[in-house]
Amino acid sequence: MEAFTSSNAKPLQHFSRDTYIALLALASILLHLLLRYLFHAPRLAWETPLWVALLAGGAPLLITLLRKLLARDFGSDLLAGISIATSVVLGEYLVGTIVVLMLSGGAALEQLAARRASSVLNALARRMPQTAHRRMDSGFADISLDEIAVGETLIVFPHEICPADGVVLEGHGVMNEAYLTGEPFEISKTPGSQVISGAINGDSALTIRAEKRAIDSRYAKIMRVMEESEQKRPNIRRLGDRIGAWYTPLAVSVALAAWAASGSAMRFLAVMVVATPCPLLIAIPVAVIGAISLSAGRGIIIKNPAVLEQVDRCRTLIFDKTGTLTYGRPELTEVVCALGFAREEVLRLAASLEQYSKHPLASAILKAATAEHLRLEPAAAVSEPPGHGMRGIIGGREIRITGRSKVEAEELGLPPIVGGLECLVFVEGNFGALFRFHDAPRKESGLFVGHLGPRHQVKKVMLVSGDREREVRYLAEMVGIKEVHAGKSPEEKVAIVMEETRKANTLFVGDGINDAPALMVATVGLAFGPNSDITSEAADAVILETSLEKVDELIHIGRRMRRIALQSAVGGMALSILGMIAAAAGFLIPVEGAIVQEVIDLLAVLNAVRVALPVAELKDF
Repeated sequence: MEAFTSSNAKPLQHFSRDTYIALLALASILLHLLLRYLFHAPRLAWETPLWVALLAGGAPLLITLLRKLLARDFGSDLLAGISIATSVVLGEYLVGTIVVLMLSGGAALEQLAARRASSVLNALARRMPQTAHRRMDSGFADISLDEIAVGETLIVFPHEICPADGVVLEGHGVMNEAYLTGEPFEISKTPGSQVISGAINGDSALTIRAEKRAIDSRYAKIMRVMEESEQKRPNIRRLGDRIGAWYTPLAVSVALAAWAASGSAMRFLAVMVVATPCPLLIAIPVAVIGAISLSAGRGIIIKNPAVLEQVDRCRTLIFDKTGTLTYGRPELTEVVCALGFAREEVLRLAASLEQYSKHPLASAILKAATAEHLRLEPAAAVSEPPGHGMRGIIGGREIRITGRSKVEAEELGLPPIVGGLECLVFVEGNFGALFRFHDAPRKESGLFVGHLGPRHQVKKVMLVSGDREREVRYLAEMVGIKEVHAGKSPEEKVAIVMEETRKANTLFVGDGINDAPALMVATVGLAFGPNSDITSEAADAVILETSLEKVDELIHIGRRMRRIALQSAVGGMALSILGMIAAAAGFLIPVEGAIVQEVIDLLAVLNAVRVALPVAELKDF
């Protein structure tokens, strides 16, 4: 069969090292039991599988644990390492192999949903075109991005990704820059307009002059910030490690006391085997996987399991503007009519003309007219010269729609600019109305922001956007956010999020490529929608349905998982402590201790499985 060669084909997912070790340990235990009790093989034969598991599986685990020990990282898995080493010294190979299975099995469970950090940069690289089209006298020639020189004349075909920062020389169209700049609308492009690498071209071909080399472009700069952010990702201390910080020294102390009191090293091993913290190593990962499953059923993809332990503990929430708190599309929010003109009439005339246009604001005007059930008329002599607005004849009257910059605003007595986009409507040469457009907030944005403090103990809510100051502040006032940072580049967003993360756990919500670096340095990075694979890869979780209700559901899922995981861990370890006392008193030998520990594990895991059970309601606003 021919191998896949498509650049979009994803590599096969390989098992982790811990998964192989767990499978090896399980196979070795089964083979040992068969050889020893079914076939009655010699001792050397039934000990050999255990030796293989301990050498091939236990040794790498012990090396990893030794490195942690030298780094003064006394996690809960340290007890398992001591148990493995002690069992080998005392010749209790079955006990040691069982502990190897416990340790590697727990780690393998947790790695099921672990994401690869390098995939973020791979997604960035995949998105950029590999070639650009150099304009020639006889047509065009494809060149690599590295060959683009400053001053180069390039052609960007319809629906292609712009390969370089530059200026439009020929052509009229639009480009979608939302995922790069935070600007929510498609931007008109005419001769003299700036274009940026990574933007998606519309339906028309554009001829541009490159003003920067590909390596110096806006897109390349975001990629470099992404690489730096990968190194600055916060190191989250897991729930199991925090509990293990006090449990590990307690268990070692009990085991040493039992050895000292009895003079038997087997007593030490029995205590250590019972103490092996499998409620931490297995029950907590099972709870995490249950929460991942529950989240997936509600359209929330968990990419970094650690965030489920942190999302309910974030005390600072930071939002991007476009596509998160807003719908990411322009809406007609205000009609300011001149004296003698009625709102419905001017809107009907404007919509009748705009039905012939592909301008980004045309759909907003048509939507407003449809919502008010206005009857549109056909237009005649329609013209739309690039950069000069639109003209037409409707019902015998000349209608013109244009921008503020094309007229003498002072003579018309227009109100001051307050944010958003605007257009002017003229009827028979007379000023009829000013239309204002904004990227309207989601209907739930205000309620969601307002409930974060009372319901989730959030201390600070921030709006950090690459959009313009007026537009960002307009939204902040609409939804009730006090702290605003507008016009921020990806580097500036990273700096702000890192500073806030030093003060408290942060949850950053964004949806654009320019948000990806900030998503990586926040305690929890949450991406809205699957529209950008780069943003989705950079985030710890992805919400497929762009709704703030889903953000609230994720917070509640994390809170519920943490509560049940703590029940499983603390309850299981309380039973383990009782078992340790029994082993210290001589009532349990090492193999019996391993069996007791497995029963405790079963109880802890059964409780942890509850996390995956469906829940009727997971939001509170």
